[in-house]
Amino acid sequence: MTRTLYAQNLLDTLRAEHDVPGATLAVLVDGEIHEFASGVLHTGTGVEATTDSVFQLGSIAKIYTATLVMSLVEDDLLDLDARVADVLPDFRVADSEASARITVRQLLSHTSGLSGDFQPDTGRGDDCLERYVEACEKLGQDVPPGSTVSYSGAGYVVLGRIVEVLTGTTWNQALADRVLTPLGLTHTVTLPEDVLRFRAAMGHFNGEPAPVWDLMPRAAGPAAAVCASAGDLVRLAQAHLEKTVLKPETVALMQERQVDVPDKWTVNADGWGLGWTLYDFTGTPGVGHDGAATGQYAYLRVIPEKGIAVALLTNGGGARPLSSALLRSLLGEFGVQTPPPFAPPVTPIEVDMAPYNGVYRREGVVITINGSKARYEFVDDMAIYPSMDMELVPVSRNVFAATGAGSSFQDDFMPVVFENGYCYIGMRAAPKIF
Repeated sequence: MTRTLYAQNLLDTLRAEHDVPGATLAVLVDGEIHEFASGVLHTGTGVEATTDSVFQLGSIAKIYTATLVMSLVEDDLLDLDARVADVLPDFRVADSEASARITVRQLLSHTSGLSGDFQPDTGRGDDCLERYVEACEKLGQDVPPGSTVSYSGAGYVVLGRIVEVLTGTTWNQALADRVLTPLGLTHTVTLPEDVLRFRAAMGHFNGEPAPVWDLMPRAAGPAAAVCASAGDLVRLAQAHLEKTVLKPETVALMQERQVDVPDKWTVNADGWGLGWTLYDFTGTPGVGHDGAATGQYAYLRVIPEKGIAVALLTNGGGARPLSSALLRSLLGEFGVQTPPPFAPPVTPIEVDMAPYNGVYRREGVVITINGSKARYEFVDDMAIYPSMDMELVPVSRNVFAATGAGSSFQDDFMPVVFENGYCYIGMRAAPKIF
């Protein structure tokens, strides 16, 4: 069986097995891109998924924004270690000390401490990012700048505004001018009105089409609102591999470890670079990113030393176990071993919970640990979301598999990690307050 036939059969089989309505796949190997499609874009209309269909990439948008920011660094328009306040004089967050300390590098590497789940709707106008930064005056810190990693979409929206100030145009136009058009990414767009030119995937929840195509405001663009075909996503990865999008030294810098990641299981991260998630595939280094949008889930894995890139785009169902099985099989064909699914050990272990008991708080979230019981509660502006009561099953001394996380997590177990006085859930750090 040829590799092409193998990949198509694998995608068809796993998509059906995991009840994913539609999926597209692109694989770069030996300098050639192979594209595949399976299922439907919308269960209500029955429109077939094709290789030129576009999906929402969610947080993979951060790779596009990081690439754009690094092009400005190359052109000496921006210093990685510049304070954000020096580039955006009106930048203010709730913590005045953080306002003065946060740097561009920290925004790129998720070490700014800015609370990540800040999504005010600042309108559809070209001033939406400017207005977003103005709204940040009320934005709190999950952790002090530079103290630890804590995933932050807000940081990437601020980066988008930096791009606008330095280029004199919108983030959308700057991305098109400096990245998409030069690379010939004709099936990559950032505005919903442009998506209408293509066959577009609809997200699904519990097998039904989502009530709306997209829930995110326009200002979320630099962090979470790029739409593309799987082929175009792999072409971006190829441009990094072949150093055609940026200078070789800049590409290498983006892949350098900026910070270790205590939670190595939520997105299988071993560390973080400048935009890129860093992976350790049993000794083989890789980079990539995951993304989630309104019922759509995207995955990108790149193995630089082998010149391989794989992009999987999906529109609902068991996307996460599908991606895990598919990547394990495809990358295994090239001698790359991906980690097994996150789960507690077969033989239970005993862990003293006393050091972890207590209350942890980050912006909008309170986590209460009482022995093996955990309560994840949304508060303040995020109180509209339901709380979760979870059971913690030990995986190691400080790592636990939480059950009962509900539909917010697509696997059976959600990682909960304790380290240096922080509780990490969903790659976000919450400090212990008592």
